[in-house]
Amino acid sequence: MSSTGVSLHTIQLQLNDFVSTSPKNIVAELEMLHIYDQPLVGVASAEDTLWQKLKEPDVIGPLHLSPAEWLSNARSIISCFLPFTERIRSANRSQGWPATEWLYGRWEGEMFSNAVRRWLIDILQQVGGHTLAPALDERFAVVQRRSNWSERHVAFIAGLGTFSLNRSLITNHGSAGRFVSVITDLDLEATPRTYTEVDEYCTKCGACIRRCPPMAIDKNGKDNAICSDYGSETKVRYAPRYGCGKCQTGVPCEAGRPPARKLGVVLSPPL
Repeated sequence: MSSTGVSLHTIQLQLNDFVSTSPKNIVAELEMLHIYDQPLVGVASAEDTLWQKLKEPDVIGPLHLSPAEWLSNARSIISCFLPFTERIRSANRSQGWPATEWLYGRWEGEMFSNAVRRWLIDILQQVGGHTLAPALDERFAVVQRRSNWSERHVAFIAGLGTFSLNRSLITNHGSAGRFVSVITDLDLEATPRTYTEVDEYCTKCGACIRRCPPMAIDKNGKDNAICSDYGSETKVRYAPRYGCGKCQTGVPCEAGRPPARKLGVVLSPPL
């Protein structure tokens, strides 16, 4: 808990209420489709040594900014996973092009993700915390498919989950959803990481390989260029919406952590 009395528990409860009651989390034109279920929230320390790890060329690269480079006096990073509802996930378990529900979840869902970012900024500023969301900052950039603030890697550092073969992040609520984060100068207690490997929750079952329409995934991981090109195809077909998400649906890690993998599996960490 910070000196202002703000804690992870209070943030979680208030965010649960916001997600449950906000009309922005509903797509009225799709028979009142709810986009996200209750979120998971974690906290990372701005002093965690993994921030420097992200700057290594084989992880993200020097482009990735540390919390202190975004916000001077940064102390804590709050990361949230917003899981898609069953209706969105089940619709996208089909083969072929992305389901209409998934496309709306991806497009309108990101609009609501931004609303969550702004909501977090607001409640933390109300208690005196200087706070910003890198994804909303004018300095945010993506260069050669690598961003200077990776929401998935932030969530990993904040204890929310580990990477999968398809480079999604598997949380206790699965991988089908979106991540948001904010940086604040409030000092919050960091969430312990209960894992030691960067891909500890992935069983290497190969289900995501079989689910990928453009065949961008193999036993070594995902080819981001192939995946991105396919995403561009969906944008041409469904503009302004786009997306795929087939590798996050119809797989064991869709809505929860799969059973622990057998010992002796060789890891191929994406960090």
